[in-house]
Amino acid sequence: MKKVIDSVKFDEKGLVPAITQDFETGDVLMMAYMNSEALGKTLESGNVHYYSRSRNKLWMKGESSGHLQLVKEVFVDCDGDTILIKVEQKVAACHTGHYSCFFRKIEDDRLVEISEKVFNEENVYGE
Repeated sequence: MKKVIDSVKFDEKGLVPAITQDFETGDVLMMAYMNSEALGKTLESGNVHYYSRSRNKLWMKGESSGHLQLVKEVFVDCDGDTILIKVEQKVAACHTGHYSCFFRKIEDDRLVEISEKVFNEENVYGE
């Protein structure tokens, strides 16, 4: 495991972008960052872990919501500086209540929501 992690090119802050994709549909669910510890825990546990830049800490997706991301496949790009994780997503990936974080499309210089919420975020996270 360490050898694989050592092949990833983390940036000067020790982070690498991680794109998360629905294993079944191919929909892009979210983009977050991982440090080597997050990648290691993801590979070992089968649950996706990220590194929060705003909170400066490791977190497991779904730890507070229950909306886990179960790892199906993990890829490293040709330059070794981006991770792609294909997952089975439980309920939704986005904290706003949408299945994907990419629920807004740019049309004629405005943002248009292209999907409905799948859960009420206030019921899950509070106000």
